[in-house]
Amino acid sequence: MGPKDFRKDRRHFYPKPAGKPAEKAGRPAGKPPSRREAGGEWLYGLHAVQAALANPHRKLGRAALTPRAIETIGKTLLDRVQVETLEPGAIDRLLPPGAVHQGAALEAWPLKSRDLDDILAEPGAGGRRLVLVLDQLSDPHNVGAILRTAAAFGVTAVVVQDRHAPPQSGALAKAASGALDLIPYVEVVNITRALDKLAEHGFWRIALAGDGETSLAEAVPAGDVALVLGSEGAGIRRLVREHCEVSAFIPIAKAMDSLNVSNAAAIALYELRRS
Repeated sequence: MGPKDFRKDRRHFYPKPAGKPAEKAGRPAGKPPSRREAGGEWLYGLHAVQAALANPHRKLGRAALTPRAIETIGKTLLDRVQVETLEPGAIDRLLPPGAVHQGAALEAWPLKSRDLDDILAEPGAGGRRLVLVLDQLSDPHNVGAILRTAAAFGVTAVVVQDRHAPPQSGALAKAASGALDLIPYVEVVNITRALDKLAEHGFWRIALAGDGETSLAEAVPAGDVALVLGSEGAGIRRLVREHCEVSAFIPIAKAMDSLNVSNAAAIALYELRRS
């Protein structure tokens, strides 16, 4: 069975998610404050909180921690913030229902977006540079999982469209498991202009799509790569796809019609690193 047989009648990889409510910052009692009033978002989970505390570019507020979390995180990181020692139930009341906080919550302001040109001008660590471009992904759990995978595979930057990407919420930071503070998260006004900029820096642009013209393994060049991933419902937009040198697919069996976008990102990054 050839590669074309695997991808028959599929428009894109990613089924539309059932939909998860956006998570917002809260407080123990009363009406939830506006972003302006609160000043920041509650990040939660040990890895997310530790990474934010270790990031000197983060503006931080207060930390709400259990005694065990205080011991785990350590005095050095906690010297940056005012610490409130609370029981797990009290931390629950600060956060959205169901938030898995592991005894750690931290008020933090969103990271400022870095300039893509500045990032690309920095000396690389050697080998192929990889940039992920997310075309209007909306699910914070998917974007967080992609950031975590990007950190594992040494991605140079993750680029999103500022008005069509999930906010830097506690849900995104928790799913990223600290990677939000490790990988440059670049918010741009226009994805196609960002792709043009990447081309100017010598990046080969690959659109990952179920109806791609070639397999990803066949599409990988020798140099730097910008990999474009489309939204969970509509996939990659036509104009964005036209700004790529090639569209490529991951061969999968007919029994599975599609892959979740974060799973597709992990498989693709593995392929790009091994090539």
